Amino acid sequence: MIPNDIKITPDLVAAHGLKPDEYQRILDLIGREPTFTELGIFSAMWNEHCSYKSSKKWLKTLPTSGPRVVQGPGENAGVVDIGDGDVIVFKMESHNHPSYIEPYQGAATGVGGILRDVFTMGARPVAAMNALRFGAPDHPRTRHLVSGVVAGVGGYGNSFGVPTVGGEVEFHARYNGNCLVNAFAAGLARKDGIFLSKAEGVGLPVVYLGAKTGRDGVGGATMASAEFDDSIEEKRPTVQVGDPFTEKCLLEACLELMASGAVIAIQDMGAAGLTCSAVEMGAKGDLGIELDLDMVPVREERMTAYEMMLSESQERMLMVLRPEKEEEAKAIFVKWGLDFAIVGKTTNTLRFIIKHQGEVVADLPIKELGDQAPEYDRPWIESPKRPLLAASDVAEPADYADALVRLVGGANGGSRRWVYEQYDTLIQGNTAQRPGGDAGVIRVNGAGKGLAFSADVTPRYCEADPVEGGKQAVAEVWRNLTAVGAEPLAITDNLNFGNPEKPEIMGQFVGCIKGIGEACRALDFPVVSGNVSLYNETHGQAILPTPAIAGVGLLDDVTVSASIAFARAGETILLIGGQGSHLGASQYLAEILGREEGAPPPVDLAAERRNGDLVRGWIRARRVTAVHDISSGGLAVTLAEMAMAGDLGAQVRIEGPAHAALFGEDQGRYVVTVPADAADAAIEDALDAGIDIRRLGTTGGTDLTVEGILTISVAKLRAAHEEWFPAFMSAR
Repeated sequence: MIPNDIKITPDLVAAHGLKPDEYQRILDLIGREPTFTELGIFSAMWNEHCSYKSSKKWLKTLPTSGPRVVQGPGENAGVVDIGDGDVIVFKMESHNHPSYIEPYQGAATGVGGILRDVFTMGARPVAAMNALRFGAPDHPRTRHLVSGVVAGVGGYGNSFGVPTVGGEVEFHARYNGNCLVNAFAAGLARKDGIFLSKAEGVGLPVVYLGAKTGRDGVGGATMASAEFDDSIEEKRPTVQVGDPFTEKCLLEACLELMASGAVIAIQDMGAAGLTCSAVEMGAKGDLGIELDLDMVPVREERMTAYEMMLSESQERMLMVLRPEKEEEAKAIFVKWGLDFAIVGKTTNTLRFIIKHQGEVVADLPIKELGDQAPEYDRPWIESPKRPLLAASDVAEPADYADALVRLVGGANGGSRRWVYEQYDTLIQGNTAQRPGGDAGVIRVNGAGKGLAFSADVTPRYCEADPVEGGKQAVAEVWRNLTAVGAEPLAITDNLNFGNPEKPEIMGQFVGCIKGIGEACRALDFPVVSGNVSLYNETHGQAILPTPAIAGVGLLDDVTVSASIAFARAGETILLIGGQGSHLGASQYLAEILGREEGAPPPVDLAAERRNGDLVRGWIRARRVTAVHDISSGGLAVTLAEMAMAGDLGAQVRIEGPAHAALFGEDQGRYVVTVPADAADAAIEDALDAGIDIRRLGTTGGTDLTVEGILTISVAKLRAAHEEWFPAFMSAR
């Protein structure tokens, strides 16, 4: 056993991720040297992962309210009103470091953690997504990571019983030493049935619910707040082990418990486990908490107070209970085969007191632990502006058809079918649009409504210009939801960056936050929850700045939506939003020419809104038969994806420099198809609204033809598109 009176040395403080000045702050706060357990508690509560000490200043600048927002940031998940007394509860969180160390369990417990965040609020999970980023395909560890992470995401989500309806997977050498695993979950609840984590009332029982506590994940939050180096293998014990079947029982037991009226406050045990959940509940309610660790259900012998307080064993909850409901509540958990133990009580002392084997092993001020963690205004340097690249600065491909095949059949353009077919996309029976389009769509409660979900970010834009990259990530998600006919409601973010102590990295973070905030305000698309993941570096090499955005949209009638597939031959193809011209920071430049340079395409938020509102209105009026927004790869890739999805060719004509028109990634644009006899009226309506629209061509045949530039069969495009992922994963 580790004694609680172990000598606190500078090396021990450093091993807990605390800087000397932070340790001095602890000494000043409590007026003495902390016990070993207290040092662990401060380490857990004051690390970057739990306290947001480097990011809090900037997160406060984001717009978080709106007419539909019921609960913004600060709780386990955000809550948005979708009408008829229903709300959608959602959040995205990272499990990056654990997934690099132990891919299967890291990804699986990332899914488990985000599902708990949702059902802790009283919502039944109805949809999941994930945003994954891996190193270069030729890096020796990449295939192992992809295999383990995808299996972990599927293994947990499928067993728990939630459909995975969307997401993204990308490869880049900057993720070689630090993959990203961002997990999203959404759940449905009644507006009057939301549960919060704020403890209320003195002398009430604090109850431990769920699975037993073990030694897995001890120090996990602290590990997630540090860079990687050659000691990475030593960090394997800090990764949690998940059990989706126990979590499914925990879901059902919690929802039954909530319906019984027994719950005053409830909090999932996520990062920093028992420590964080107890401190947050008490601090939010201006109450103290006393815990007796002898009452905590454990699955290993001779566990110390330090281990119990910092364990991140999965499938656990902490609750403040109405005392008169104790027997009823206990019976529910016994029925589901789960632990139910009264482990403490609320007090009016504002102290966090931990007892173990008859001794007080921690006695700390709870508000300072929860609310008064260090908050830094890190120095930052604005990212240097890259020069604009004119089309004449960028070479044309030697063979346009070959370039298009390489884009749709490469690591970042190939079909993700190999990934999403390992996920159950149809469980619960409400999926209306599966992965592969602009957004996943589910039906809601048989009421005729639908919800759309999309996750996106373009890290190469964020690297080139963080402000424009942040704006574009929000605008892209807004477009994806719009493209299926949904009204965009709100977003959650997952802000993945390198070491914030480096001014240039902090500058990327600040720039992206500014861009995200600007776009959210312009598009009435508030941020209701989120997560920050910093120190994503290995040997000093940072990941690309990756502020992943996940958005939720509402369809009043789920049967009135659009997909990307060309629907029938002889229809007119229209381009909304102007001709392509911008090749800086584009996929074409990076993957065909091997150049990562130039400014990204600027985002005109007024045009974004104008164009999107037009498209959404057309979808709802059933005036369009297919819709796809233009993003990575430009117009050529958009047309190819629509042709492949509909197994139908097209003949189009473009103007201007062909490589810019076909591969330019100018923002705010869509390709739509309409019946031929409706094209003139559609064009007139768009022009009347001040929107750039042009006739591209006609659907039909078995080839995709760009007049005078390329002709390629849809079958050849599909073969390339579907081949890359299976070939990569089966290579030896």
